[in-house]
Amino acid sequence: MALKINPLQRQPAEVNFAQPTQFRFNLLKVPNVEYFVTGVNIPGISFTGDATMNTRFKTLAFMGDTLDFADLELTFLVNEDLSNYREMFDWMIGIGFPQNAQQFQTATAAEAGLKPNSGTLVDPSSMQSDASLTILTNKNNPTLKVNFKGCYPNSLSGLTYNTQTTDTENMTATVTMKYDVYEFETL
Repeated sequence: MALKINPLQRQPAEVNFAQPTQFRFNLLKVPNVEYFVTGVNIPGISFTGDATMNTRFKTLAFMGDTLDFADLELTFLVNEDLSNYREMFDWMIGIGFPQNAQQFQTATAAEAGLKPNSGTLVDPSSMQSDASLTILTNKNNPTLKVNFKGCYPNSLSGLTYNTQTTDTENMTATVTMKYDVYEFETL
């Protein structure tokens, strides 16, 4: 694409703004969680490993050579029976501290669309899951997809019960996820 010098030729083709409520999130490993997602972020990205070159007049900065992706944060409504919260909890227990072989097998289960299950600790990708965030237009048509590769939960918020609450509030939980990389896909 040629660079357009004339400012009159640089007008944007798309003038509709993104709406924060127009999205769908899919996480293959925990289907009960994905239905109740109320908030998700597109993580930030930054360079690390910046270098500097000293001159006698000024120190010059050079861009880093390593990309650092911020965490993926997901907020979801919690079911009355805590089934979706427990689904995420069980995934984390199966990865980090399984008390028996069944918990580990559940965490590494190979379901449709997931990475193959090796059943061993040699292949950590069996404990990960791919995810996608679909951005919708104001008419609920998919326009862009953000694909996250190799996601796994890093932390899960606690739940607080309180008899002093006067308003009816739905309980939410937040899970912070690590991943390998994310990429944009135009639909």
